[in-house]
Amino acid sequence: MKLHQDSSGALNTVTGYGADYVEINLERHTGSIIVLPQEPVIAWPVSSFEALAPEHFALLIEPAPEVVIFGSGERLRFPHPRLTSALAARRIGVETMDFKAACRTYNILMAEGRKVAAALLIEA
Repeated sequence: MKLHQDSSGALNTVTGYGADYVEINLERHTGSIIVLPQEPVIAWPVSSFEALAPEHFALLIEPAPEVVIFGSGERLRFPHPRLTSALAARRIGVETMDFKAACRTYNILMAEGRKVAAALLIEA
């Protein structure tokens, strides 16, 4: 699916996605990534839902978003609470949805000026 690029200035915007990629500001990524509105896109070193570990979600502690949108892949799967407990301890919310819904939701929250992060799982 192609999305139209908004005039959000220098903010990271999802401009397209498919089964095995996501485009951020028209730049294609074929591996899992972490996206924040005003930070460089971060390669997220996880290639499958089953490989998720607490340290993968711990990468989101430092940027301290209000909420993390976790795109769990092609289908909706919820991470075990032990994986996101470090975020919860810092009052960072985690919303889980399938990959496509996560991309759309990130764009909406980012455009509203919310301090949001997207952790997008692209399974190899």
